[in-house]
Amino acid sequence: MTSNTTKPDSSQPAAEAAVYLFDNWFDPIETGVRDRVREFIHAMIEGELDMSLSRPRYARCAKPSSGHGEGAVGATGHRHGHRSRSLLGSFGRVEIEVPRARLSTPDGKTTEWKSKALRAYQRRTLAADALIAGSYLAGTNTRRVRRALAALFGGVVGKDIVSRVWRKVKTDWDAWNARSLADEPIVRLILDGTVVRVRLDRKATSISLLVVIGVREDGQKVLLAIKSMGGESTEAWRTVLDDLIKRGLRRPEFLIVDGAPGLDKALAAVWDGVPVQRCTVHKHRNLFAHAPERLHDEVTADYTDMIYAASPEEIEIRRRAFIRKWRLKHRAVADSLEEAGDRLFTFTRLPPSQWRNARTTNAIERLHEEFKRRIKTQTVLPSADTAAMLFWALLASGQINMRKVDGWQTLATKPIDQSIDLAA
Repeated sequence: MTSNTTKPDSSQPAAEAAVYLFDNWFDPIETGVRDRVREFIHAMIEGELDMSLSRPRYARCAKPSSGHGEGAVGATGHRHGHRSRSLLGSFGRVEIEVPRARLSTPDGKTTEWKSKALRAYQRRTLAADALIAGSYLAGTNTRRVRRALAALFGGVVGKDIVSRVWRKVKTDWDAWNARSLADEPIVRLILDGTVVRVRLDRKATSISLLVVIGVREDGQKVLLAIKSMGGESTEAWRTVLDDLIKRGLRRPEFLIVDGAPGLDKALAAVWDGVPVQRCTVHKHRNLFAHAPERLHDEVTADYTDMIYAASPEEIEIRRRAFIRKWRLKHRAVADSLEEAGDRLFTFTRLPPSQWRNARTTNAIERLHEEFKRRIKTQTVLPSADTAAMLFWALLASGQINMRKVDGWQTLATKPIDQSIDLAA
């Protein structure tokens, strides 16, 4: 019986035989440039060796006593062949021949010459590593980087290479964590935490990332600390704050917090007396938790009118009205507002131009949202250290930028020593 079924050649896997989109997009410019890359790399490394040996390749050294002759005088060693090396760069993957040489030492011995342009055991250029790390930071997980960069690198980048490249970032991460803060002109701190899922002992576990953003005298926001901790307890926050102080951070003039009890106690222990602003957005969410859903729109309307009033006096009038109304309508809402005390209105001590950025911890909240958007493809991060390092790298690499705070021109103005009378 004759079969019309066509079977693929067993000597050639189906995946290799298949032609995918972009495979036949021939670009003579790219092809020409990549063909020249090998020649350029060879010429660069050969030139480096010529400088080390004080003579070009095949040149003879004249005898010291003759005073003349071809070639350079004072050669410091000799060549001895080449070694093959595979190098991956933004130009793709190339096979190169790296020259070898022995250099003479003052004690009459020789040592192996090492290229400064191409480090020992280097298999990728720094530009290629930066591109791989950048793709990972953009929200592509380790397994998807290979597909994302397949056209550029010819499919030679796997998740193991991504992991090795990412480990290189740790050197800069460790240096950033140990840097001195003594010269940082910080006048304001914004502190908040967020929860992420990481893998601990092969099980998905929730941890807290405690984040501290500083505001410099010129209004520029800067990340000061990001620590992975078990929660937002007083002890956890004290660990973060003590580390900042140890590295030279000066006493801030204003603090913006989310209202977590552990953070409040930690701040009172290290910077008692510094004005503290309770985040108005977090308090708004607290009010919702104390009211049935059908009242949420009404709570929002009253709360917004109070928080965004034009003057401290008007804010106080509307605050009293809010408490009177909600004590009768739904007392839990009024009690929740009173729980925050005058810390909810500390921003009124500042010039009105600064009120917008001083009311909330939104600067950190936006970072949390962007961070979680980037890690959405991974669901669970490999470790707690990776979570903190990834958060930092998004800012350090410039993938997320922080602008100056509103009203930065008046940051030099000290908070007014006043508080709102909370007597009902």
